[in-house]
Amino acid sequence: PILLEDYHLVEKLANFDRERIPERVVHARGASAKGFFEVTHDISQLTCADFLRAPGVQTPVIVRFSTVIHERGSPETLRDPRGFAVKFYTREGNFDLVGNNFPVFFIRDGMKFPDMVHALKPNPKSHIQENWRILDFFSHHPESLHMFTFLFDDLGVPQDYRHMEGSGVNTYTLINKAGKAHYVKFHWKPTCGVKCLLEEEAIKVGGSNHSHATQDLYDSIAAGNYPEWKLFIQTIDPDHEQRFDFDPLDVTKTWPEDILPLQPVGRLV
Repeated sequence: PILLEDYHLVEKLANFDRERIPERVVHARGASAKGFFEVTHDISQLTCADFLRAPGVQTPVIVRFSTVIHERGSPETLRDPRGFAVKFYTREGNFDLVGNNFPVFFIRDGMKFPDMVHALKPNPKSHIQENWRILDFFSHHPESLHMFTFLFDDLGVPQDYRHMEGSGVNTYTLINKAGKAHYVKFHWKPTCGVKCLLEEEAIKVGGSNHSHATQDLYDSIAAGNYPEWKLFIQTIDPDHEQRFDFDPLDVTKTWPEDILPLQPVGRLV
């Protein structure tokens, strides 16, 4: 046998074999950008969070946009929810506002999340996504219909990440200095408007550049055309929860904006 005595070669090859980190189970395909969040409206009556303490306060952030089901390198034009996750580097520690581009989710029971992903993922034998497996799972979960009305609307394929809304999806709790809690929903609205691709347009764009959304984000930032989103919230006093004919904690439901209007908070650049 031949002895491998060149330890530089052995170490280089060993590093080469291990330099690729296994992709995450969902949201593998994505792009990140750094920026800042600036408070524009006073909500100190709702929260004691330091980074929301007063208008004008800026906090560094990193944002990750992503598709959900398919692997790294897959086209960014597939009909799929988009991830919209913001990490705030605050003076009190990191705060993650994890969300999607839709205000609702498929299921309300977290225990069923792995089963849902298994149904949506390609068949491990053929590596092909199968509609019958998807429909079989969701036929047992009628609460998913609300999410499907968003997914199969024109909103189902965003034109790119810059023209996409974001939502915290889950109901959060803000606590003020007096210890009073409020339920809250977070919403990101792009200042450049919402734009989407129709099915035929998505096929053309994806066929010419499967990384079009990542490239658009990179090129826009490099050119100084920084994307911007406004942050809005909706709030509910837990003491008044029984006044509503829906469960404010149900992620398959939206909060009606006519009775719970959007309140401006800040901007993300």
